[in-house]
Amino acid sequence: MGMLTIGAFAKACRLSPKALRLYDELDLLRPARVDPDTGYRYYAAEQLEQARLVAWLRRLGMPLAEIRRVRSLDDGAAAVEIRAYWARVEAETAVRRDLAAFLVDHLTEESRRDTTMDTLELRYCAHSDRGRVRPANQDTAYAGGRLLAVADGFGPAGAPASSAAVEALRFLDTREIPASGVLNLLEDAVRGAAQAVRDAADGSAEAGTTLTALLWTGSRLALVHIGDSRAYLLRDGDLFRITHDHTVVQSMLDEGRLTPEEAVSHPQRTLLLKALTGTEATTSSPDLRLHDARPGDRYLLCSDGLPTAVPDDTISDLLTTTPTPDEAVHALITAANNSGGPDNIACVVADVITTTT
Repeated sequence: MGMLTIGAFAKACRLSPKALRLYDELDLLRPARVDPDTGYRYYAAEQLEQARLVAWLRRLGMPLAEIRRVRSLDDGAAAVEIRAYWARVEAETAVRRDLAAFLVDHLTEESRRDTTMDTLELRYCAHSDRGRVRPANQDTAYAGGRLLAVADGFGPAGAPASSAAVEALRFLDTREIPASGVLNLLEDAVRGAAQAVRDAADGSAEAGTTLTALLWTGSRLALVHIGDSRAYLLRDGDLFRITHDHTVVQSMLDEGRLTPEEAVSHPQRTLLLKALTGTEATTSSPDLRLHDARPGDRYLLCSDGLPTAVPDDTISDLLTTTPTPDEAVHALITAANNSGGPDNIACVVADVITTTT
């Protein structure tokens, strides 16, 4: 097959001539030849596969800049990039799905908040421990009637950074939280926490903190998460992790470049992709989502010092068998220290309980 006119090429690859002209201007898919007199574009048959790839990636919703980068890679590397892109899309979709469900519930007055606001509340406990190896404790844990939070500081000002992040959220524990705007409220509060961390770290990019927090509205818990501290939910005897680690190793797991077994001993397992740091340029946006609460739910927030030392099945057993949040927190910290306590450990455990009015 010889050269194809732009019309014939568009029909063969299922891209419109208008799209082909745009991709030419963007240096995304150049024609093989342009007539010097008429300016008419001609394409080689060998370009059909490239054009179809562009069309498929556009159908995925991939931005043009990313498509240009994917097209420059070999097949194996391109597949890795596409897998990573789709993992990000699924994570973002989950956040939007939760928000959409909340809005539908709120606008159609099917929310349970009117009947549960006065009948559900939290029972909670928070504690942090230095562990058995680290010379100082850079973790912060906090629990109140509305706010639960853990932060894991790092770098030369790690302890002040984690403390500043949590302290910046504590005003949320003293006010009524409107369920309809809780995510916006929490996002604004995290901006304040980011500034507090920058002040505490004195502009150092080497210092910062993770931050994972839950804000109680009376019927729901709004989650904010950045870094590799974690939040778990124990419901009906099953343990679910409701946060996603923002680490290099987790991204490699998402892309299929590591197995869970390989991740445990990977040398970069503590390298963060997101955190609140001493400089604005390196501070990333957090994950935000909503969770409906049920009586009997038990939530755990912890720094990575707990899951690093204690496997999830043991965490689940301890959360299931300890009757109170206070006992659960201390049992978890003891288990981490009995396993060597290689890092600081911060834990918050909160139970959703029914109260009589």
